[in-house]
Amino acid sequence: MESRTYLLLEFPKILDALAACCRSDSGRQASHALTPARDVSEVARRQRRLRQAMAWAGESRVDCPSFPDLAGVWTYVQSPSRILDLDALWAVGQFVTAAKYVRQALLATDGPRWPELHEEAANLAWPEMTAASLKRCLSDDGHLKDESSPELWSVRQEIRAIHQQCTRRVKEYVAEQGIGTYLQDDFMTISSDRYVLPLKSNFKGKVPGIIHDYSQTGETCYIEPLFLVEVNNKLQELKQEEREAEARVMAHLTGLIRQELDALQALFLWLASMDLLLAKVRLADQMQARSIDIVSGGELNLRTARHPLLVLSGHAAKPVDVQLKGEHRVLIISGGNAGGKTVALKTAGLLALMALSGLPVPVGEGSTLPLLLDIHVFMGDEQSLEGQLSTFSAQISHVAAVWENIGSQSLVLLDEFGAGTDPSQGAALAQAVVDGLLEKGAWAAVATHFPSLKAYALTREGVRSASVLFDPKNNKPLYSLAYDQVGASQAMEVAREYGLPDSILTKAEQYLLVDGADTGRLIERLNALTVEREEELTRARELRRALDEQKTKLRAGFEREKAALLQEIKKQAQDVLLRLREEKVSRRQALRELARTRKELEAESESPSRVEEKAWEDFQIGESVSYPAWNKSGTIQEKDERRKALKVELGGVSLWLPYQDVTPRGSGSQPQQAASGSVLIRKSPDQAMPLRLDLRGQRADEALSLLAAFLDRALLRGSHQVEIIHGRGTGALRREVHQFLKDHPVVASYATANEDEGGDGMTMVTLR
Repeated sequence: MESRTYLLLEFPKILDALAACCRSDSGRQASHALTPARDVSEVARRQRRLRQAMAWAGESRVDCPSFPDLAGVWTYVQSPSRILDLDALWAVGQFVTAAKYVRQALLATDGPRWPELHEEAANLAWPEMTAASLKRCLSDDGHLKDESSPELWSVRQEIRAIHQQCTRRVKEYVAEQGIGTYLQDDFMTISSDRYVLPLKSNFKGKVPGIIHDYSQTGETCYIEPLFLVEVNNKLQELKQEEREAEARVMAHLTGLIRQELDALQALFLWLASMDLLLAKVRLADQMQARSIDIVSGGELNLRTARHPLLVLSGHAAKPVDVQLKGEHRVLIISGGNAGGKTVALKTAGLLALMALSGLPVPVGEGSTLPLLLDIHVFMGDEQSLEGQLSTFSAQISHVAAVWENIGSQSLVLLDEFGAGTDPSQGAALAQAVVDGLLEKGAWAAVATHFPSLKAYALTREGVRSASVLFDPKNNKPLYSLAYDQVGASQAMEVAREYGLPDSILTKAEQYLLVDGADTGRLIERLNALTVEREEELTRARELRRALDEQKTKLRAGFEREKAALLQEIKKQAQDVLLRLREEKVSRRQALRELARTRKELEAESESPSRVEEKAWEDFQIGESVSYPAWNKSGTIQEKDERRKALKVELGGVSLWLPYQDVTPRGSGSQPQQAASGSVLIRKSPDQAMPLRLDLRGQRADEALSLLAAFLDRALLRGSHQVEIIHGRGTGALRREVHQFLKDHPVVASYATANEDEGGDGMTMVTLR
């Protein structure tokens, strides 16, 4: 991969963002060293590890602790005569602690769900002796613990005893001699590893002893009283013994590290790789990105792709689809300036680099990429004064330099290729280059203003055209692509927006008319129609998504209701059989109760539209019927005996309908009574008459659970209005019900009933 490709696509900025997500210097170094893989198995491995890490981190919320860089330590400790100091040992201890945390967090989870990560952690050779010894010998602040060795324990105990002895003797001496006023501070201190008294300088002759030092201001002198000389000499001996004991401990720990150096280095590399992997997960969270499938011989299909740098900088990046499917290998994008052509090219190239490097990319679900071995970018003003190259000659020289290396696994991005010379010759050259890319089987995306190249894109096999869209109302860019059409360059509109004088614009338009090249109005009309079509498609997709969500919710509600019903029937049947075994009821009575339970199940599962189903012979011409599918009522006009169909007039529209799909009107009956918390079904001439739910006497949580199931059933039965009886009382249950209805997606509106229908003890609900 050329280094200029990384720079033109701004890949280093992505690596900087990745490095900022790392917790260690080693992880940051690995981030900056990241490059695209060139082997399909390696690409697949990186994407698998990323998917597994995103799933693992999403569930466990694990994060890699910070740990120091130990590259210098590993080199230093290889020499047998060298001993690590406390700082180096503390750094190794911090690393081992961090590695243990990440490894245990990974092994504590379900291995089959992220098998590669689990296997990596399980197969690591753990440095048992080093880890245990560092934990026993080193404190959190990086010092050696007393328990590091018996010698160190003993000598430190003696040092503490001397300190207590000195403190006691100094207090006694100050009290006996009455020199408390001579002291600058009411305590002794240490100077040159010897206990001394901080004496005011003008009283230094009052206390016999050895002066060791003065303060910076000269107001305090540090004097060692003669009675402490012997004790201080003993302290110096113990300090030397302490240093020797510490040196033996550090030598022992260094030996363990040297003994398990291979395991420690492997563990360090693994931890650095996990830091990098978890940094990718954090980067994915920032960009709302995902891993992407890369298949050798696959398609270039980037759905709702967003430029990652725009996302990271906080801009509302407009998603764009960059797609080359089937036999298409080249995408030619046209349209006005500042419409997003170059951004689309850069987005495709940068996302390909990121995906090949095992990074998450901000694209929609189902996006794919082919395996790309190299990416070549030609965009911007590449002129060079030093190399005596113009813009055009610089483009040509770069294409010529890499032409032999372009193959079927190459992606070529051409931005305004052929510009900077005679337009007709530049366009012809651009078409020839695209022909050459097609012959090589390469993938390519081209941004152009050449009219002949636009026409070429519409007619050439293997090439697909696209246009950036502009809002027809205000001529502002929409930053989206419309496929299989071309766009006008809109140079006049851009010049006007950037303040070019009207006199120049008027003259330019006159020249344009003289040349006979004014196709702008036609293309503007096509652009307007395309924008309208895209808006309709967007609305259709949103409607479909909403319907899918509603379908899923209704199915889940139905399954819950069915499970609850079956459980209740099963419980009733078990109760009857239990009573039969206990001889509390006779066999005949048990059979009657089981039959009644079966009838209740049949009645519950029976659809309301089937309750009053009539035979074919019962329908007569002129009879009023209801069509529940449309919630409409009408009159039978004709009967087709052969097809068993009825011609029904519904609000001025006549339809032939199967007689099973309509129900007769006028067969009203009184509502059925039910216990509190159950549904009352009223059969009436109008299929849209409401259902009723009685919640009186229920606790708030039970009432809301019943209400949720009730609304699902009402929606499944096609009801448009329901009644909720909650009673007056204190009004608490009514408030809970109203709050629930306010946020429920199937509720269009609700209000308390009229006073003659129950007043504020009942709520009337209209469903969507």
